[in-house]
Amino acid sequence: MSGSLKSFLIQSIRRDGRMTFARYMGFCLYHPEFGYYIQERERTGVKGDYFTSADLHPLFARLVARQAARIWDVMGRPVPFAWVEMGAGRGLFAVDFLQWSAVALPEFFTALDYVAIEPGAAQRRRIAERLTEVGCAGKGRLLADLGELAPLTGCFFSNELVDAFPVHVVTRSRGCLKEIYVTVQADELAEEMGPISDPAVAAYVARYAPGVEEGQRIEVNLNAESWMRAVAAKLRRGFVLTIDYGDVASRLFTPERPRGTLLGYIQHRTTEDFLRTPGEMDLTAHVNFSALMDAGRAAGLDVEALTSQEEFLLRLGEANQFADIYDPGQTEMQRLQARLKLKTLISPAGVGRIFKVLVQKNNRIGPDHDWRPPAGD
Repeated sequence: MSGSLKSFLIQSIRRDGRMTFARYMGFCLYHPEFGYYIQERERTGVKGDYFTSADLHPLFARLVARQAARIWDVMGRPVPFAWVEMGAGRGLFAVDFLQWSAVALPEFFTALDYVAIEPGAAQRRRIAERLTEVGCAGKGRLLADLGELAPLTGCFFSNELVDAFPVHVVTRSRGCLKEIYVTVQADELAEEMGPISDPAVAAYVARYAPGVEEGQRIEVNLNAESWMRAVAAKLRRGFVLTIDYGDVASRLFTPERPRGTLLGYIQHRTTEDFLRTPGEMDLTAHVNFSALMDAGRAAGLDVEALTSQEEFLLRLGEANQFADIYDPGQTEMQRLQARLKLKTLISPAGVGRIFKVLVQKNNRIGPDHDWRPPAGD
């Protein structure tokens, strides 16, 4: 499979010339036949290349479901209420969210219109099978693309989606901004520097990373900004909830990260050899939340909060002392294991601080609507 995509890339470069890293990354992740996210393969979990919060424990989806129900409530309990999960992957989050809401939040569940967006046909089939297995087949709609969705009232949700958008890679060489391209040398893929490919890339650097030092690399995610505009255009009334690893620009683009944040993940190991096995590894870069907030504001989305996953989940869980972590009939050992997984989700030394939660709302919702669940409720 890797050889097939590699051959395609080499032929494309020989025919059309070198390509930006963003174009290369787009092929690696989303090529219609060989793309990492399109292939029928396990991407997450023990058999995959990395873990997500949804892989660790159903508590993640249960707490987010509580947040969703709170949003539904402060919006006046609209029917239907669309919950759009973008980048649904294997469907673990969707299954946990729906299965638990049906029991714990029955009124919310009745109003819910769950939409799972996942580009891979094989992944969509797997999600459909999982929903059928738990009796929720009629509650979820599966779409391949945001463009298939009509404007709605509800909430757009994503967890580790934006980090997988293709990025341009920029550096400074001899005092000038340069862009990294992918070319072919001796029948192998290779990097080379060239001029900035798009004025929008230069404008992004000027706005968010004006102090790029000699030899320092940074990533420019123009796709994240266009995605935010597209989401806002689909939101008639409601919220956008984005969870991902990253930070604001002033803490993201620093000399302490001379190689930037771009990484490849394969079999739970990281690599910076991005050209070695195209299509066989995940490629990700930290999210610039400053750009997401700016793009959202320009499209009519107010910023409600930017917080850590730790603080977000603690607020949700402390309301009932994290009772949602346990299932009926669990042994003490199983309850201990559940507590350890909770610790991973909220630990400042783990994903609890690295992951950020951005909450935005449509300006058609008044300022007196508090989306946060009351503490100790």
